[in-house]
Parts: sequence; structure tokens; C-alpha cells
Amino acid sequence: MLAIGQQAPSFNAESTQGPLHLSDYFGKQPVVLIFYPKDETPICTKQLCAVRDSKTKYAEYNALVVGVNPGSLAEHKQFSQKFRYDFPLISDQGDQVRHLYDVGKMFLLGQQRCVFVIDKDGIIVYAKKGNRPTAEILNALKLQQTK
Repeated sequence: MLAIGQQAPSFNAESTQGPLHLSDYFGKQPVVLIFYPKDETPICTKQLCAVRDSKTKYAEYNALVVGVNPGSLAEHKQFSQKFRYDFPLISDQGDQVRHLYDVGKMFLLGQQRCVFVIDKDGIIVYAKKGNRPTAEILNALKLQQTK
């Protein structure tokens, strides 16, 4: 897993909201990358619903939130529509993004659950495994904003 202080690797990927080029956001706004194992599972659904329900809090920091997993774009679109996610979900079927961020693999579910906060300069300012609390992620955004 990449560490705090490292330059965030840029990537291009297909998402539920069209092509996403991470480098387009460098110099403009912070990005929260949420690597989650699988669509339509209880913990993943809860994690992404927490993001959806905190939209205004993320907006206070002008943060782009992006979900990442190896599911297909069709699966992501169905999942996103079902739960009204208004942020992009990236289809990382070739594991390119997972490898760039050195996110590990779990035996049964696929990739590990990890959250990265990337400041507007493209530097990783937060990197933790697990289903992180919204307040913790927002605090990382707040701290980077005050630099």
C-alpha cells in the first residue's frame, strides 16, 4: 500500500460517469479513492452509502470521491443506480489501479478495502486499510486544506 507523502500515481479508467483521468484533478481539487472488494455486498454497500449520505460534507472540501474495484462497468452502473451513488465507480478489471496503489488482494473477496486521500497537489495525505469512518476521512481533507 502506498504511503503518506508519496506522489499519487495518475491513471485513466472507465467509470460510471465516463472516462476518468486522475491527472485532470491534480492542481485543482483533492480526491478520495475508496478501494472496496465487491458491489452488492453488505459492508461495501454500507461504506459507499455513507459517502452518498455525506455528499455535502465532502463538497465543503471540493473533494472528488471515487470508488474502485474490479467489477465490470455494467455491474457498477447497476449498483450505482440502485443506491443512487452520484460519484464515479471505476471498473478496474485489469487491476491496473489496484497495482499502482499497491492495494493487496484478499483470498475470497478480491482486493483489500483501503482509502486514500490525495491532496490537490497530487500527494497522498491519508492512506488506511478498512472501512474508515467518514469523520476520519473528512478530517484528513480538513488538515490538507489548512496547509
